[in-house]
Amino acid sequence: MRLGLTSGTEAQQHDLPEQALAAVGLTGFEDKFYQELSGGEQQRVQLARVLTQVWEPVVAGEPRWLFLDEPVSSLDIGHQLMVMQLAERYAKAGGGVIAVMHDLNLTAMFADQVALINQGQIVKQGTVIEVLTGKKLSSAYGCTLHTNTTPPSESVFLLPHMAETI
Repeated sequence: MRLGLTSGTEAQQHDLPEQALAAVGLTGFEDKFYQELSGGEQQRVQLARVLTQVWEPVVAGEPRWLFLDEPVSSLDIGHQLMVMQLAERYAKAGGGVIAVMHDLNLTAMFADQVALINQGQIVKQGTVIEVLTGKKLSSAYGCTLHTNTTPPSESVFLLPHMAETI
């Protein structure tokens, strides 16, 4: 876990790996071999490794960035929410988070800005309400999708059972 922690602002924090493991719900896993862990546990260990590199969201007045590629893909819903809340806290503390996501409902719950990409091209970018529309999603994914909103917050969500192939 201390891989790469020989210099920089985090190098002096000797308990940082333990803190990072705790942040991803893996307290007590310090002595386990990586290959003995489940896929979801391995994914959370990888996130902990990243966190040790950018633990402080802002250094010398400059934001640091988390780049996450499908950070919740092999996790159960409880751990998905934990990871997304961790990313949200990081952003609210002044850091930046860019995440590639396929789970549109989690994206709608947590994203401030969204870029809908189809075949490598940005179809639309903006707020969740602006981007995650039935028409745009149906076009990008090649199936009929309907979005809904919950009053009073107007939070967007999709019901997968309403999807049909085009």
